[in-house]
Amino acid sequence: MVADPPVVTAAGPVLRAEGLTVTRGRRVLLEGVELELRRGEVLAVLGPNGVGKSTLLAVLGGLREPAGGRVVRTGRVAAALQAPALARRSVQANVEAALAWWGVPRAARPVRARAALERLHAGHLADRAAQALSGGDARRVHLARALALDADALLLDEPFAGLDAPTRAELLTDAASALRDGDRATLLVLHDRAEAWALADRLLVLLDGGVRALGPPAEVLERPPSIAVAEFLGFSGRLDEPGGTVRCLRPAHVVADPEGPLAGIVRRRVPEEDGVLCEVDLDHGRVQLRVPHPGPAEGATVRLRIDGGVRFAREC
Repeated sequence: MVADPPVVTAAGPVLRAEGLTVTRGRRVLLEGVELELRRGEVLAVLGPNGVGKSTLLAVLGGLREPAGGRVVRTGRVAAALQAPALARRSVQANVEAALAWWGVPRAARPVRARAALERLHAGHLADRAAQALSGGDARRVHLARALALDADALLLDEPFAGLDAPTRAELLTDAASALRDGDRATLLVLHDRAEAWALADRLLVLLDGGVRALGPPAEVLERPPSIAVAEFLGFSGRLDEPGGTVRCLRPAHVVADPEGPLAGIVRRRVPEEDGVLCEVDLDHGRVQLRVPHPGPAEGATVRLRIDGGVRFAREC
């Protein structure tokens, strides 16, 4: 948990990065990053592993100094890193310890700690030893501990990492309401598009050391600004079209249709719980689609039609 602001302004965004550059040795991790975090919004940061998402959070939270640019903070900023790192004491005592570090008067700590635990449906864990918690409960307490601080800006690094699907879904549902606060700005580093869709007002995509997309989730996820962003966001199919355009496609944009205008060969098939993911080679590209079990065999010819996708000028 983190940091008193080095710069305080009277108005504007709660947190702003201006031309932020971060290096490790001679390697440039992030370059020219510009972003604003506004009171009342949830901003999700997505990007591939190793792109610098956690590094960006650390710099924004004051845990690491940038090589260039600056971070302007209005009010107090708290950061919760990925590992829960709960102390060997009760859950209630863990949350109260964070409040003590934050400067909350002793008399106010128990009530604030319990209120934060209740917001995450973890009040029943208050007297339990932190080291005895399951992974899901530990993450729930870790998040409650951060929320208890009532920071002006809250930065969370992969708050749902390492959880099984049912536990993750339950915590995601509870967090969706707990993180929504008109008086606080929240930034989430995530690795899952569904999490961003469920939680965020705006989505930022980091690729190749810079911000490559920034906007409402529906806009970024459905109309990515470049081929690179589209491929990262799950547009796994690609067709070269006449006129020098490339059409990027999600599996949902491709439909098996015996009367379809396109014919292709099934190159690979991956059985899934609710169907089969097929990868199909076409004359001018390769696409993926999902079909019901049992699906076509590898090497089979299938006919397809395309419904949707995003077009880009072909890159030279």
